[in-house]
Amino acid sequence: MKDPRIVFMGTPEFGGAILKELLEEGRNVVGVVCQPDKLVGRKQILTFPPVKNIALEAGIKVVQPIKIRNDYQGVIDLEPDLIVTCAYGQIIPRTLLEYPKLGCINVHTSLLPKLRGGAPIQHAIIDGYDVTGVTVMEMSERMDAGNIISQQSCPIEMNDTYGSLHDRLMVIARELLRNTIDSVIDGSYRSIPQNEEDVTFAWNISKEEEKIDFTRGYRGVYDQIRGLIPAPCAYFLVDGKKVKIWAVETSDEQTELETGSLFYYKNRLALAVENRVLLISELQLEGKQRMGIKEFKNGAGRNWEGKMAQ
Repeated sequence: MKDPRIVFMGTPEFGGAILKELLEEGRNVVGVVCQPDKLVGRKQILTFPPVKNIALEAGIKVVQPIKIRNDYQGVIDLEPDLIVTCAYGQIIPRTLLEYPKLGCINVHTSLLPKLRGGAPIQHAIIDGYDVTGVTVMEMSERMDAGNIISQQSCPIEMNDTYGSLHDRLMVIARELLRNTIDSVIDGSYRSIPQNEEDVTFAWNISKEEEKIDFTRGYRGVYDQIRGLIPAPCAYFLVDGKKVKIWAVETSDEQTELETGSLFYYKNRLALAVENRVLLISELQLEGKQRMGIKEFKNGAGRNWEGKMAQ
């Protein structure tokens, strides 16, 4: 098929990168499907998903069903020959999966079958993985369970955060789709089933998982914190109030202080975990803006020496 009609389904920034790739490659994108607009922030401002903004700028029709499983006719009306998805956020029903002549493919940010689910980048760090990557796969009714078409790996560095890894994976995902899509269109690709014995899951981050779990140990706490930067950010409690961490570093410093003890060290807020020290250089007190340690120490944090994080 020379110029197949492509419908793209995605919602956040990562999905926007994939949509841009399709558009910059000159693909015939006839429609975009994304989650509904949301009210954001304290002022509850109605905000378009990143993918919608890109589509509107390109003059592409946008469809935003509340529940795609019940309301997919608008997608079928676009008469897609191929559906490409990335970070859409809903399970696509069988009727829609079976409609396009060339099928449906998904760009997923893990090396499947590892880390199926909605938060694979965060969990790759939080769960202590040394490597992750991107998979282009055939879609199935089961979440992220389709046959693998292509993959590309990406190492996870010790200083990576969710944000830095996210940005590197976006580049890899664009390249992988670019190198894969023609084989999908001409039918020359070969896919392989996932090994169900190797499956792990990366569920969306819960509110409970944002609170630092000191039973994870030194490396586990560090991974939890950096795996949630810049959103939603891990936190601990001091005097019953949340303290979000925006920047953290490991340290070779040893301490006899109890896990959870807070003190200042080398112009950082130091957090004792298992007789070692994590160094916090940017934080956010509940109800306040994020701030550096100098500003914090000279203000709200001037009496924090010896306090305990819970």
